[in-house]
Amino acid sequence: MSGRNESAGSALAQPLRPPSAGRALLYVVLFVLGAVIGAAGALLQPAWFPGGLLLALAAEAGLCLGAGRAVGRRGGAVAPALGWALAAVLLTASRPEGDFLFAAGAGSYLFLLGGIAVAVICATLAPVRQPDGDSARLRK
Repeated sequence: MSGRNESAGSALAQPLRPPSAGRALLYVVLFVLGAVIGAAGALLQPAWFPGGLLLALAAEAGLCLGAGRAVGRRGGAVAPALGWALAAVLLTASRPEGDFLFAAGAGSYLFLLGGIAVAVICATLAPVRQPDGDSARLRK
C-alpha cells in the first residue's frame, strides 16, 4: 500500500539463521588462533619488553583485522578477539603453588589493556554485512 516492494524487507526484519557448518568451523579455528596469539603474546611481552609488547599487540591486530576482512563479517574479527581475551584472562590467574605469568608491572597492564583496545578497534573496523536488494542510498 505504501508503494514499496514488501518482499524485500529490512535486514533487521529477516529471521536469524545459524551459520553454516563451514563458517562455524572457521570461527572456531579463528577463536583457537586468537587464544594461541594471546598465550604467545603473554610469554613474549615480558621477555623483550618494549619490542615484545608492540609485537604481541601487532600480532593480535593483524589477526583480528585480517580475519574480519577475510571473512567479510564482524564475526571474523570478534572470534579471535574472544580467543585472545580468554587466553589472557586464564593466564592472569595465579595457581595454588603461587606461580603466575603476569607480574604486577606496567608491561603486563599495557598488554592487557592494549589488547582489549586493539580488539575493540578491530571489531569496529571490520566490515558489516550489508542487506541484499536495491540500495536506497544516492550515488551507489
